[in-house]
Amino acid sequence: MHPTMRNILAMVAGLAIGSAVNGTLISMSASAIPPPAGADVTTMEGLKASMHLFEPKHFIFPFLAHALGTLVGAAVAARIAAGKQRHFALAIGLAFLAGGVASVLMLPAPLWFDALDLVGAYIPMAWIGWKFATHKVHRRVVA
Repeated sequence: MHPTMRNILAMVAGLAIGSAVNGTLISMSASAIPPPAGADVTTMEGLKASMHLFEPKHFIFPFLAHALGTLVGAAVAARIAAGKQRHFALAIGLAFLAGGVASVLMLPAPLWFDALDLVGAYIPMAWIGWKFATHKVHRRVVA
């Protein structure tokens, strides 16, 4: 496959698979940790109106969704890219970071969560995804 096509595929696959991981974890979150009583999490307006009811435990799955979605997406992009794998992994991290900034601007989450999410869930996870994807496993042969 031509390197340019492979690099385009790396970005598209990284964004798609990372988004799928993110969405799956977000959709599972209410089953694992039920939202506060009276909170409407089915619409953006309901979520905004009930955000003050959320406890720290309610932010576990959103953080995991952002972090693991970025990690997996970056690893996929780095694995597929024809070269400069770190750049592709970090590009995925920047794309997801842009989504995180948009989320911060749209939802009135606590400052501690916004800071943790923006600092810890995107660029560091993209870097770790790149390391996972490009790490060579050396096996020692025992004779």
